[in-house]
Amino acid sequence: MKEADVCEVACVEDEKVNRLKSMILSQNTSKVAEIFKALSDQTRAKIAYALTIEEELCVCDVANIVDASTATASHHLRLLKKQGLAKFRKNGKLVYYSLDDHHVKELIEIALTHQMELEERDR
Repeated sequence: MKEADVCEVACVEDEKVNRLKSMILSQNTSKVAEIFKALSDQTRAKIAYALTIEEELCVCDVANIVDASTATASHHLRLLKKQGLAKFRKNGKLVYYSLDDHHVKELIEIALTHQMELEERDR
């Protein structure tokens, strides 16, 4: 017999629902969704992970790490920058990218840890 994953009766705790609705409405959840959308692409996730390991990488190195053209790597890096996940600096003719701050690094590390735990649990 399959276990039901929905309530079998309607039961709403009005005080809790209203409190949480108010808290959620006070946050910019659409911007949070955009962050996760930016990281939902496998190439960008690989780039972000590489930048958690090596603090700074030039576009050419990123392209080689993810087996992409420099143009493709640049496109992904620009998107990560646009979403506030990465930053860059120019040094002569080279452009170096890094994660924007420690929060982004923690976000990537936590997601990877969670994924490893899921894989272990599913074994």
